Amino acid sequence: MSKSDVLKMIKDNDVEYVDIRFTDPRGKLQHVTVMSDQVDEDFLEDGFMFDGSSIAGWKSIDQSDMKLMPDTNSVYEDPFYAEKTICLHCSVVEPDTGEAYDRDPRGTAEKAEAYLKSTGIGDTSYWGPEAEFFLFDDVRFSVEMNKVSYQVDAGDASWNTDGEFEMGNMGHRPGIKGGYFPVNPTDDAQDLRSEMLSTMKRIGMKVDKHHHEVASCQHELGLIFGSLTHQADELQKYKYIIHNVAHAYGKSATFMPKPIAGDNGTGMHVNMSIFKDGKPLFAGDKYADLSDEALYYIGGVLKHAKALNAFTNPSTNSYKRLIPGFEAPVLRAYSASNRSGCVRIPWADNPKAKRVEARFPDPAANPYLCFSALLMAGLDGIKNKIHPGEAMDKDLYDLPPEELADIPTVCASLREALGALEADMDFLTAGDVFTKSQIEGYMDLKWEEIYAYEHTPHPVEYKMYYSC
Repeated sequence: MSKSDVLKMIKDNDVEYVDIRFTDPRGKLQHVTVMSDQVDEDFLEDGFMFDGSSIAGWKSIDQSDMKLMPDTNSVYEDPFYAEKTICLHCSVVEPDTGEAYDRDPRGTAEKAEAYLKSTGIGDTSYWGPEAEFFLFDDVRFSVEMNKVSYQVDAGDASWNTDGEFEMGNMGHRPGIKGGYFPVNPTDDAQDLRSEMLSTMKRIGMKVDKHHHEVASCQHELGLIFGSLTHQADELQKYKYIIHNVAHAYGKSATFMPKPIAGDNGTGMHVNMSIFKDGKPLFAGDKYADLSDEALYYIGGVLKHAKALNAFTNPSTNSYKRLIPGFEAPVLRAYSASNRSGCVRIPWADNPKAKRVEARFPDPAANPYLCFSALLMAGLDGIKNKIHPGEAMDKDLYDLPPEELADIPTVCASLREALGALEADMDFLTAGDVFTKSQIEGYMDLKWEEIYAYEHTPHPVEYKMYYSC
């Protein structure tokens, strides 16, 4: 939409407020709301000033002025506010020069798309994330110097088969690893997920399906693919709608990768493809009907997987998911026939649907940084013709130890991922898509999380060591 289209939308629909939204380095959506009568052509052209020092990992207080630049193509009406409000996603620029702020995640995504075009490899990349989530009825946690605890509960949870409920216990609920795909009453979240999906469709998002996932209390909705920056915007809306519809139903949604022990964690498989002049770059006559470029792209992703983990699996909790035994792709291998490796090639009849699926990311990731980093790794693979080797068309979870020892893995901790990123960041800084300052600022935020996690006693340590 043009600026005039947005202004007409405000006038024709009696819009009262304009919500301008941006994403911080950790991936959290932020916003400020402006009266619609303050929004004119100049506002949309010149942007909105704000205090960047209040955003973790951004400016110091002596250099705090920053500017939000609304993207009029991102406009949608908020489905939850009582007053009629439209929303615009923004990129962040320096107010004195108008140049993109190098630590703005959305700006990084825009630079990644521009870099793809500059290489001549392709002109458009498409992204299809599959972000899972959990729904709970009750969530409690405490982190004090004398008490560290958490407790979650849900009526449909596998552990509630003997729970006492006011209306009685009906007994229908998925068991551990038993949530894929039973109908109701075992799956009792059909109407809730339908409302989530319908809400997304009403605001113009392209969606296609929903279902219960493998773990107890775990779910997924389907987003139809889109270009990089646009799809990162869509994923931010996806999370926002899921959180708010769940809240309206008296439930709590979380995208935390491993909120409960002993069952599958939450992943975000990311489907990727590149087109040039309207033609699919990844379709060819090699393994699984892939092109050489697609194989090289896979090679780049596998080569840089440990550095990528810092962006694709950015929480200490992420590595409680990335362990063997829970359908987690910990081995750096690729295949068309199984889902146990880091990269899978989904079946596609149409060459235009030929794509590569990275299976190790999770939805704790900042989508702008996650998608950009994956693209940069893949492009590095294409530029340097990094072949991924032979595909692994066998169940990697069932390999004998001697074979398993020869297959490299992803990182086992966020600490390891930051070390890998520090040693392997040149592929990200090509074309100034990521800057060293941005990466270092991001790492500083992550080190804060690591120190908080590593320095806090865990309840299981009391169980194991208190009486030693």
